[in-house]
Amino acid sequence: MRKNWPVKWQFPHSLAIAWIYRDDYARAGIRMLPVIEPDGKSTTRHIVAFASTLIPVSLIPVLLGMTGQIYLVGALVLGGCFLYCGIRVAMERTNTRARQVLLASVVYLPLIMGLLVIDRRSF
Repeated sequence: MRKNWPVKWQFPHSLAIAWIYRDDYARAGIRMLPVIEPDGKSTTRHIVAFASTLIPVSLIPVLLGMTGQIYLVGALVLGGCFLYCGIRVAMERTNTRARQVLLASVVYLPLIMGLLVIDRRSF
């Protein structure tokens, strides 16, 4: 049986949305992390944790020989930018910073996939 492992970029993405709309979630009775812990410390800690684990996970194609130097550099830059946005929201827990994490997550995925296509290696 195949397990569906969660994709690392989804957590910062979802948590950023939950932070931005925490009042709406609270009014609807939906118990999201930013509703349960309104100070945002736990939410931003999770964003930073998942964004930081995304970097080594994104390097697996390089370790497997599926991609080359272009992907390696691009994955490090993209992962670093994503992590930077996560750290900024952790330092300043505002909707503006959460929107930047959301934007970073939306930009990250197509760019990283594009790098996989551009720098793929034949087996």
